[in-house]
Amino acid sequence: MDGTDQGACRWAPPGWWDILRWPIPEKGPGGRLLIRAVALAGKGQLRAVNGVEHILPGADPFILVANHSSRRDTVLVPAFLMLHRGGRPIHFLADWNFRLIPGVSMLYNCAGAITVTRKPARPKFLNVFKRFYEDPASPLERAREHLAAGRSVAIYPEGVVNHDPIRLLAGHRGAARLSLETGVPVVPMGIRAVGAQLAMFIGRPLMPPTIDAIRASRTAVRSWHAVLMSEIARLSGKTWQPPRVDSS
Repeated sequence: MDGTDQGACRWAPPGWWDILRWPIPEKGPGGRLLIRAVALAGKGQLRAVNGVEHILPGADPFILVANHSSRRDTVLVPAFLMLHRGGRPIHFLADWNFRLIPGVSMLYNCAGAITVTRKPARPKFLNVFKRFYEDPASPLERAREHLAAGRSVAIYPEGVVNHDPIRLLAGHRGAARLSLETGVPVVPMGIRAVGAQLAMFIGRPLMPPTIDAIRASRTAVRSWHAVLMSEIARLSGKTWQPPRVDSS
């Protein structure tokens, strides 16, 4: 896996007996059972995690940003990161559609996911349930509250599942703005397909440049976003090209 942090700590997914004994002090019995169940079900789909030292609880708060290559990212990544963090969640921004899936909804509750209700449901009749997941505060406002309280959040800047094996999407700039305006570091992560399995490469934290205003300028956000997406591209083995027209 060229282009990744070769010196990073490498963690192979534990065996089933290790998962059953893994200490998860941050969760109660129900949460521990759920995390173990997801980890056991998904351990065959995860090859390795590199750079786990960058997301340990002692590094909180940070903003994890990653590419979004498949739907299984939304389940396996939060579960295995919680397992390794002793049950302490990273609060992922997650599409409300996944809340309609009972097992996934339970995991999202356990992980304290920040529900995003921007997209319509498929099929359309399920939109009648959307109002139950709406929040008067925007997802970024809720993420900002978590960071202020010392809790970490995670964002997929691409916003949708991107099946392109070569290129990242241009990406939304919310993570870049959040980092600049809070001063919280960003931890980039690249998710790669290794045959039928996934491998996660977690990079070193990136400290945002200091800004002189409460609200970051469009230029500052665009520049920092380019840094973050370029690092995700490096870690995921893909390429990233900034959009020619500023559509933000």
